[in-house]
Amino acid sequence: MLGFVLSARRKKRKNRVILSMVFIIVSIILSLDQLTKFLANKNLLLNKSVPLISNFFHLTLIYNRGAAFGLLKNQVHLFIFTSIIAIILIYLNLKDVESKKYSIALSLILAGALGNLIDRLFFGHVIDFLDFRVWPVFNIADSAISVGLILLGYSILRARKA
Repeated sequence: MLGFVLSARRKKRKNRVILSMVFIIVSIILSLDQLTKFLANKNLLLNKSVPLISNFFHLTLIYNRGAAFGLLKNQVHLFIFTSIIAIILIYLNLKDVESKKYSIALSLILAGALGNLIDRLFFGHVIDFLDFRVWPVFNIADSAISVGLILLGYSILRARKA
């Protein structure tokens, strides 16, 4: 009986540590995303490129009214709804997560979803500005979602192998 109580306490403590880590990751990514979008919107001209590394990396301010790669343009209500559903599902999954990799992956996706949701709610579009010339223009939130999805896939595949 004592072993069960100690195990439950350890699990609770581990969950608190993971949830604290989630909060920190989401706060940092969301803050960076919103700060960089604010700076891009304030200092760049719409649809104009500023080369930082010529023909490789530019800053190009665009307003993305669609999803990834500009798909489904002008469906703001659909994106707001799906973002809210995704955020709720991620939050519910994070409540009982014991895997650090899985929780980091979900944290990155959550931060990215929140960052782009904020843009859609306040502006009706997502502010993108990172332009590598061989890929559509994106932002920090998009990067967090992409890295989070890769890490999530990896953690799921590793869990299945174990």
